[in-house]
Amino acid sequence: MPSIAADKGGLDDPRNGLDSLLRPQDSVLVLIDHQPYQLTNVNSHEPQMLVNNAAALAKAAKAFAVPTILTSVIADRGGRIFPQITDVFPGQEVIDRTFIHTWQDEKVVDAVKATGRKQLILAGLWIEICVAPAIQALGEGWDVTVVTDASGGTSVEAHEVAIQRMIMAGANMMTWLAVAAEWQRGWPRTCRRAAGSGIAFLWEQQLLNTPVPKDAG
Repeated sequence: MPSIAADKGGLDDPRNGLDSLLRPQDSVLVLIDHQPYQLTNVNSHEPQMLVNNAAALAKAAKAFAVPTILTSVIADRGGRIFPQITDVFPGQEVIDRTFIHTWQDEKVVDAVKATGRKQLILAGLWIEICVAPAIQALGEGWDVTVVTDASGGTSVEAHEVAIQRMIMAGANMMTWLAVAAEWQRGWPRTCRRAAGSGIAFLWEQQLLNTPVPKDAG
């Protein structure tokens, strides 16, 4: 697995260039603690928007066959992961932790490693605590992306400081739609999940009578 050199920023930096873009075949998504207790203490985003963004990210991962690990923390007390997410992956086991630090749970780490993917994508509640393990993963050589609008913090400051901390450690920051767009790359594929853009594209196809070819994927 390639190491991420935090002190480099030139053309040979593995974070630059076409190869640094997200690819479905190299990505693995971990959704962390999207649970009722955590949501009630989120003050960085409007709660329903955060739920919608996390669900949209989950649906995009499903559409592009990106392995997705679901994990909660003490679900008996904090509540189960939002059904908007678990319904996307019916029957999938949710790894319930006692560790606050996600990357300390061997089941989570083993599930990620078992995919054989190298682009680690994280989103969760709260970003300053449960997503911060991105820093440890970076130190172990993972190519880490944090999805900021599918993650929430206990305050705007907490969210912003967490993002800055992870950027300094070498993590990439993206929104869920940017992630989906990088997985998609081109418009020949159908796009039903990208909010207004996806609907507008389908409408354009109707108006121009130019349906997507059946072999476009």
